[in-house]
Amino acid sequence: MPDTPATPDPKPGKVLVPAEDLRTFSAALLEKGGLSPEHARTTADVFVWAALRGVDSHGIARVPAYLDLLEKGVANADARITLESTTPGAAVLDADRAPGPVALSAAATEAVDRARTTGIATVGVRETVHTGAIGYYVSKIAEQGMIGIGFVAGMPNMGYAGVKGAAVATSPLAIAVPAEDHAPLLLDMATATIALGKIRQAKASGTPLPEGAAATEDGTPTTDPALAVMPLPLGGAKGSGMSLAFELLTSVLVGAPIFSAFHSDDPQGRKHRQNALLIALDPEAFGGAAGFREAVDTTLSTLKELPKADEAAGVFYPGERSAALALSRSEQGIPVTPKVRQDLVERARKLDVTIPEVLAQ
Repeated sequence: MPDTPATPDPKPGKVLVPAEDLRTFSAALLEKGGLSPEHARTTADVFVWAALRGVDSHGIARVPAYLDLLEKGVANADARITLESTTPGAAVLDADRAPGPVALSAAATEAVDRARTTGIATVGVRETVHTGAIGYYVSKIAEQGMIGIGFVAGMPNMGYAGVKGAAVATSPLAIAVPAEDHAPLLLDMATATIALGKIRQAKASGTPLPEGAAATEDGTPTTDPALAVMPLPLGGAKGSGMSLAFELLTSVLVGAPIFSAFHSDDPQGRKHRQNALLIALDPEAFGGAAGFREAVDTTLSTLKELPKADEAAGVFYPGERSAALALSRSEQGIPVTPKVRQDLVERARKLDVTIPEVLAQ
C-alpha cells in the first residue's frame, strides 16, 4: 500500500456518502429505469467500484447517463444475452445492446470458468453499450487468482496520426495481476493523452489544457478548452496505433466492426455501441498459482525499494494508490459533488426512489 494514501475528504460543497448507501440507491434508480434487480445491482457495483477508487468520471455520476441510455432505447433493458463457442478456450458473448457492466461482468465470469479447464480463455463481447470502468472486470478475474486482460473498442472520438478530425476511439486497456500480500497490480489506461471528461472540466473552469492533449474539430492541436472537442492519442502514432489494434482485437474479431462502419455512408454506422475482449490466464497452467503470487510480491517490493527521485512523493505500482483510496473511502464515504447530487435527487424524485438521508439534506 502507498506510504501516504489519498484521503476522501470532500471539497467544499461535496458530501460523503457511505458506499453501500450509494450502491443500494443507484441500483434502485437503475431498476426503476428498466433493468432487472440483478442487472441493476451489477451495474451499480461497477459504478461504486470506480467511485471508491477515485475514478469519479465512471462512478456514480454515470447513473443519470445510463438512465438516459435506457429511456432512449440506446441500451436494451431486456437484452437477450447469448453465448457462442466452438472451442473450450474461446467464446463470443452477444450482448444485444445490454449495458456494458451487465455484459462484461458475465464475460469475466465466463472467461474464469473456462480458464480453470483450459489454462487461458478469451471471451469477446459483441454489441454492448458503454462498458464503464474496464478495470473492474479484470479485477474480478484477479480476485479469482488469475491474470485479467481487457480491451475495449468504441465510437471514434479521438484523433489519429496524420488524419484530419476524429478517426479512432479512446479505446482502453486494462491488466490486473494478483499478488499474495500486496494489492493487485491494476493497469487501467486509455489510448488518449487526456480523457474527454477532463476536457469538459477544463472548459467549465477555463483552465488551459496541456500541450498536445486535445484538438479542435478539424484536428488542430489546441490548449484552449473552449476550442477543444477531442483528445489526441497518447504518444501520437503509438496511441492511435493501439486504438486501431484494439478495434481489430475486439470489433473485427467478433464480427461487429465499428471503425469501418463509422466512416462509411451507412447512417447505422454511427449508432452507439462498443465491443470488448476479456482474457483470463490461470497461473497454475504456467507453473503454480501460489509461487506466482509470491513472485509478484517480490517484484512489487523490489520496485518500491528502488531509490526515490528527489521530486517524487514515492514509488508506486499501477493500482496501488487507487486501492488505498478505496479502503479509505470504504471507511469514510464517497464524495458526491453538488451537481451529481442534484441530478441524482431529481431522478429519484421523478422515479419515486428513496433518497439516502445525507443526499436529501
